[in-house]
Parts: sequence; C-alpha cells; structure tokens
Amino acid sequence: MTSLFFHHLHNPNATTLPCSQCPTIKRFLLYFSFNPFHSFPTMIKFNQAQLFTFLCFFLILFSPLVRGDCTCEPEDEDRNKPLALKYKMAAIVSILVAGAIGVCFPLLGKTIDALRPEKDIFFVIKAFAAGVILSTGFIHVLPDATENLTSPCLNQNPWGKFPFAGLVAMVSAIATLLVDTFVTSHYTKSHLNNTQQGHGDEEKKTKENEIDVVHVHAHASSISGSTQLLRYRVVSQVLELGIVVHSVIIGISLGASESPKTIKPLVAALTFHQFFEGMGLGGCILQARHKARSVAIMVLFFALTTPVGIGIGIGISNTYNENSPTALVVEGMLNAASAGILIYMALVDLLADDFMNPKLQNNGKVGASATVSLLLGSALMSLLAVWA
Repeated sequence: MTSLFFHHLHNPNATTLPCSQCPTIKRFLLYFSFNPFHSFPTMIKFNQAQLFTFLCFFLILFSPLVRGDCTCEPEDEDRNKPLALKYKMAAIVSILVAGAIGVCFPLLGKTIDALRPEKDIFFVIKAFAAGVILSTGFIHVLPDATENLTSPCLNQNPWGKFPFAGLVAMVSAIATLLVDTFVTSHYTKSHLNNTQQGHGDEEKKTKENEIDVVHVHAHASSISGSTQLLRYRVVSQVLELGIVVHSVIIGISLGASESPKTIKPLVAALTFHQFFEGMGLGGCILQARHKARSVAIMVLFFALTTPVGIGIGIGISNTYNENSPTALVVEGMLNAASAGILIYMALVDLLADDFMNPKLQNNGKVGASATVSLLLGSALMSLLAVWA
C-alpha cells in the first residue's frame, strides 16, 4: 500500500487523509516539511537527529499502517454508546415523520384542487423538488461515492488510477435512459397493436361509417395519454429506487456511529433532507396516478428506508467498519449508481419535461416562479451538505 505519509507530502494541497487526523502524525508531518521526491542533494541536508527520528517513527508506524484500517481510531471521549443510542432513536422518529410528511404533501393534490398536476402551483413545487433531487445527486451522493472509491484504505491499483465513481454514475444514467426508452417503446407498440386489431374488428362490423374516423382519432389521443402516464410511472419507480439506495447507506452509516458529536448535527440535517426528497418523490407519484395500494406501498417504502437503515446500523455497530475495503467499495458503487439515477431523473424526466412544457414557456410568470423555485430547492439542499 502506498505510504500515506509520502502522499501527504507530495500533495500538500490535497484533502486531508483520514490517517493524518491523528495528532502524532500531524506533529510528525510538521517536523518533516520536505518532499521525498526532491533531488538527493536536497534530502541530505537533514541532520542526524531528524534522520534517526524518521527511521524510528517509520519502523513503529509501518506495522499498524499495513494491518490497520488506515484511519486513526476515534478518541475514547468521542464514544458514548448510551447517549449515541438516544440520538439514534430520535433520528429514527424524526426522519420517519419528516419523510412521511414530505412524500404525502404533494399527494394532497388529489383532494386539494390548487395542488393538482394541471395547476400552476404544481409546476412550482415540482421545480423545487427537482432542484432538491439534482443537488442530492451532485452535492451529496456523488462526492460520497468519490470519497469512498478514492480512499487511501483501498489499493491504489486500480482504485487510485481511474475515476470509478464517475464511470459508475455515467453507466447508471445511461442504463436509466435505456430502461425509460425500452419500457415506454414496448408499451406504446403493444398498446398500438391492440388498438389497431380492435379497430379492424370493429371496422368489419360498421364498414365505412364516419364514426370510424372519430374512433381512430380518439384512440390516437388515448395512446398519447397512456404513453405519458406510463412514463410518469416509470419515473416515479426508478426515482424511488435511486433515493432508497442512498437512504439505506445513510441510515447504516448513522446507525453504526457511536459518537454523539457526529450524530447530533446529522439528525436535523437528515430530517430536512428526507422531507425535501419526499416532496420530489411525492410529486412524481401524484403525476403517475398509481392505485391507492401502490401509492401506500411506495410511501411506506420511502418513509421506512432510512429508519430501517439506522436500525441495521445499530445492530452491526460492534462489527461494522466503514473504512474496510469491502465497505468502501460496496458503498461507493451503490452511491455512484444512485447519483447517476438521481441526476438523470432530475435533468431529463423532471426539469426538461416541465420546462419544455408550453404552459411554462407561454406563461412568463409561471416560468419565472418555477426557475426561482428550482434555484431555491437546489440551494437549500446544497446548504445541508455543510452538516450531512
């Protein structure tokens, strides 16, 4: 494994590595402020005391770095299992309630006329939710995936030589596009064939009645509406998949932590995070016009995912090591795939679909309101990255 000490010295402006947080290592790095890749004449300027200290420190540190987890263990005073457990219980309740309220709020459009999908306010709310989802993909999920897959705890060959997070996110976005295209195309063709067959049978009975012409136009309109409805349903289901994958990882990480200082700020941040994401998903579910049973399942699945993840994290907190190579690779890959799904959905199926809508393009007031709402949603979600 490449020496983290050399990595730090050769990249003085790089992000601080986990191992460099140890006070002992910090003092050592300050004591030896040199670049080991400089020429030999520069290196021989060290006095014997510095060289002896370096050799002793290297011999002592080398073994733990090789067989350790490539990170300094948290200080004992940072760990408080009873207090951390109380914060985790509070997180489960608050995140569950916030997620349920967020995802159910747009669904009120079924009973409140002002929130119906054809109303102007719905476009504004949906733009806000799209900004939240876009920011989640770019600001929260993709950086986490990059951090995981470029961790110094992983073998630098191949993880340090190629941007796997970007690759997985790109492949995930392309796969989402293919699924969206294939499902919509397949349903449209099958529905069209059934319509033409039914129309042919009916044509034999009515022969050349003028009603047939009206019948054809009615079926054409039905095909267009059914295709759009199907796209909305695909969008809602794939979007929930992307959100759920990310939510499980967040929940496990929070549940496995034993530091109240780490958990406390995350509780509030993740509560707002879940609420905003729920609004975005709820708007898509409303447009998809799912049956009541499907809506209930999707709402429960979204609301329970992060709390269940926290529960899993609590159960494995004694054995879970977030810096193990397996955990880093699995979390990094899943986060990257989730980021690709969220970014594609936000840009293509939410923003492009609405902002190309004639209703927004022909109404400057609604278009401006939707733009401001988009910027506000992305800004608020980006701000949460300070804490979560």
